[in-house]
Amino acid sequence: MSDTPSDAVSDRPVSDRPNAPVLRSDPYAVPRPTGPSRGLPQHPSHSQGSWNPYRPPAPLPPPKWLFDSRPKDPGSIRPPVIWAALATAVLCAMLLGDGLGLNLLIIAVPATAGAAVAARAVGRRIRPWTLLWAVGGIGLLAVPALRDAGWPTFLAIATAFALGSLALHGGRSWLGVALGAVGMWGNALRPGVGWAVREIRARAAGKQSRERWAPVLRTTAVAVGLLVVFGALFAGADAAFASLLGDLTPDVSVSGNPLSFLYFAFGLAGALAAARTAAAPRRWDRIETSPGRARGRTEWALPLIVLVALFAVFNAVQLTVLFGGYDKVLSETGQTYAEYARQGFWQLLWATVLTLVVIALALRWAPRGGTRDRLLVRSVLGTLCALALVVVVSALRRMQLYVDAYGLTRLRISVAGIELWLGVVIFMIMVAGVFGARWLPRAVAASVAVGVLAFGLVSPDGLIADQQVNHYRSTQGIDLAYVRTLSADAVPALDRLPEPMRSCALSAIEQELDNGEPWYATSLSEARARSILADRPLVSATPCWDARRALHIDTDGLD
Repeated sequence: MSDTPSDAVSDRPVSDRPNAPVLRSDPYAVPRPTGPSRGLPQHPSHSQGSWNPYRPPAPLPPPKWLFDSRPKDPGSIRPPVIWAALATAVLCAMLLGDGLGLNLLIIAVPATAGAAVAARAVGRRIRPWTLLWAVGGIGLLAVPALRDAGWPTFLAIATAFALGSLALHGGRSWLGVALGAVGMWGNALRPGVGWAVREIRARAAGKQSRERWAPVLRTTAVAVGLLVVFGALFAGADAAFASLLGDLTPDVSVSGNPLSFLYFAFGLAGALAAARTAAAPRRWDRIETSPGRARGRTEWALPLIVLVALFAVFNAVQLTVLFGGYDKVLSETGQTYAEYARQGFWQLLWATVLTLVVIALALRWAPRGGTRDRLLVRSVLGTLCALALVVVVSALRRMQLYVDAYGLTRLRISVAGIELWLGVVIFMIMVAGVFGARWLPRAVAASVAVGVLAFGLVSPDGLIADQQVNHYRSTQGIDLAYVRTLSADAVPALDRLPEPMRSCALSAIEQELDNGEPWYATSLSEARARSILADRPLVSATPCWDARRALHIDTDGLD
């Protein structure tokens, strides 16, 4: 028999007794556990036996590539950078509202100077590639000052901004060049404004700063007042000086141009973003990309060898046609030269693009065992590139035949330029296979800039009009409905047409010319077109449909 009575209180807790009821004074009370909670995260500050409330898990850290490419501290902003940003903003508000022309080059000067000062302040040096990107971007901004056509102008401006961003960031790898060309707008636009605001607040808080800025503001106010007073007096004294002053002074009134504030904000934010990026660029080259899994020699080479054999058979037929076999081919197919050219150009263009994709994937999965593997890769891909160049030549030859039959259009000259650029890229890949590919990403980016610049400088609309005029002289056929849609770049060529075709072709262009545009928003082509039309006015009495009625107009094909 036990000495302990059956109704005595046990030393064990009630929860440990089997079938023991749980007594609670409050039915809604939460029991406090006496030991560590199971399944809940523990905190080191809580001692054992205390209640540990649930804490949500910590947020996931940012992706690794953000840490790898993050910029350094830009440091303090220099006063010349702030003045350059303000000058850029004022010029944007004054000059952008009337159109595009020489004003883009004028606006780029203080923005570039501010970025250069910010880069010099943190010890960045100008490297050859940086200088090349900067000069190329400024050169592309000259296209709107020379040409009136909107499509080459848009390409030139977009490429100029990409080159400017690339000059600020730098980049050697494919990823570095691609992201560096667009990185400024997504990375530094908002931080650039915040960088300037923090520095201005810090400088304005000190007494020495107020003593330094007060004379500058007083001097600026006195200079502006003198210019306004004496400028008004001289303008009232001489009508010629008043006219010159009116032509040189932009209209910055809010009623005349309600977008001035928007242009001012755009110029200020853009200039500050460029300066901050120059001081602390994001290093996209530091992002590590894993290479593809290397394949075995047979697995990698067999599909490419089959593709090379297909290219070789196709190119053998093309070389036969290119060297004088047109008559036989056309007699067997029953096609004309234009039909033969139109049938295959787009296919050959896409074949060239897909060839570059195949080369990129093949390099990613190429065997990397040693010297024999490198020799195999160079031999197979070099042969494929050489055969792809023959495809490029065949496509350009087909386009030439088509243009000879139907004339140039904007689409035809654009796709021919793209095909030519693809051929240049394939040739550079062949050279990189021999001398190394470290320079290839930047060389491809430079080829894009050179191509866009050449495309704008050669005046595509002028080439189209010149070819249409020559086509009319040889065949007495011209597409007047199409040439009427061209820009002022086409006026010198269309001026050679006889009447009434000349007046019909130039009447629509004359209506688009605005004689009220200021000098900084007028291109050289527009000024030349106005001079030509002033020397030889159009014959307005001749209806345009009379000029078109007797012409053979063929609009078939690539518009």
